[in-house]
Amino acid sequence: MSELLGNLGLGFTVALTLQNIGYCFIGCLVGTLIGVLPGVGPIATIAMLLPITFGLDPTGALIMLAGIYYGAQYGGSTTAILVNIPGEATAVITTLDGHQMARRGRAGIALGIAAIGSFFAGTVATLVIAALGKPLTGLALLFGPTEYFSLMVLGLVFAIVLASGSVPKAIAMVLVGILLSCVGADLETGETRMTFNMPFLTDGIDFSVLAMGLFGIAEIIRNLESPEARDVVQDRIGRLLPGLDELRQSAKPILRGTGLGAILGLLPGNGAVLGPFASYTLEKKLAKDPSRFGKGAIEGVAGPEAANNAGAQTSFIPMLTLGIPPNAVMALMVGAMTIFGIVPGPQVIASHPKLFWGMIASMWLGNLMLLVINLPLVGLWVRLLKVPYRLMYPTILVFCCVGIYSINSQQTDVLLIGLFGVVGLLLAKVGFEAAPLLLGFVLGELMEENLRRALVLSRGDPWVFITHPWSAVLLAFSVFLLVLTIIPVVRKEREEVFAE
Repeated sequence: MSELLGNLGLGFTVALTLQNIGYCFIGCLVGTLIGVLPGVGPIATIAMLLPITFGLDPTGALIMLAGIYYGAQYGGSTTAILVNIPGEATAVITTLDGHQMARRGRAGIALGIAAIGSFFAGTVATLVIAALGKPLTGLALLFGPTEYFSLMVLGLVFAIVLASGSVPKAIAMVLVGILLSCVGADLETGETRMTFNMPFLTDGIDFSVLAMGLFGIAEIIRNLESPEARDVVQDRIGRLLPGLDELRQSAKPILRGTGLGAILGLLPGNGAVLGPFASYTLEKKLAKDPSRFGKGAIEGVAGPEAANNAGAQTSFIPMLTLGIPPNAVMALMVGAMTIFGIVPGPQVIASHPKLFWGMIASMWLGNLMLLVINLPLVGLWVRLLKVPYRLMYPTILVFCCVGIYSINSQQTDVLLIGLFGVVGLLLAKVGFEAAPLLLGFVLGELMEENLRRALVLSRGDPWVFITHPWSAVLLAFSVFLLVLTIIPVVRKEREEVFAE
């Protein structure tokens, strides 16, 4: 316990410097803004802002990017409640009861309980990260290249299982991502692969280019082609602080939502998205009168909002301790760390303790900031919701092009983000998710590296992945999950969950 308190003390000395407080505030403010304005999202925003972070201190840059991610969870609830449009995927379930509360003149109460639930869940999740960080890192240090390869296979299988839509499509996206990671010079021989004699591909496809194209540019085009429809609540927001009865109604849902979200956030493959859905389902089943749900039940806002913020923060655990990104946002964070020369994984806590514990402490600070940012500025967010998209997106597009050009000063990078943007749009139209592709791309190089190391150490014996106990268990579990997903009954239930 004393060691944990000492580590958190180190974290707060890093997080509470004037510079890092500023980065945390900027991240939380930008995250709230993009959460409030539906149509961009944290993935696209972080992809767009990656070039700006290159000149920053690594700790400050990662604190800012983390603030954008969990800030978007807060902002997404504001849009869901006031406009009936989820600003973030995890806020989809909040629209069901949150907007109904707003239509009945209880918008302020819905916003207040969402903020309180989010703050509580974020605080608990921060303590969970601090408590689990060191033990998981110690476990990961026992892993060799064989176990690491199998662990990454399991991570990609989770990405396939938890992806919405068709399993074969998710598998195809993961494989395309791994294939794209092989473009460029071979790790061992230096021979070029799949470059088609194009010099700019010799160093491979830049992570920022792929992410900004697939998420940033594709998102802009997708939102411009669809007509705007915003049902902004016209009534007064009303009081923001819930009364004693409302707090009593919300207390248990917030506790249950925090627990569910924290556990599901640990799952690779975007398990955090399932948290709000699981919380809503649980609250509806436990309710004495389930018919209230969908008509303005406060429990339908409190539980899911706690779950989405807890899941958003505990998803940092596998990324920081194992180097395995559980979702597309964490894949972007891994990309940002590698840009700064930091290899994500168990060595981070030992070689960069200030970065690790500083990020954890900044999460608590960020949650406090978000509580202050969200409630007093509700009027400002309502006015921003009335700004037409057609006025915002040309500016965002120019910003993307300037940002990506500033990385390598190559015109081809600007052309590539346009190409990947069109590809991302086409993929979405035919029902392919881009997130598994990005996870495959990020893990592809690491998988190849660990595969080669394992085969070198075993003198080319492929059975080494079965003879090592931990590796065999991880691979067996991966196969079990895939087979389970293909079974007709399970597949039908899975499709029904994501259809909802």
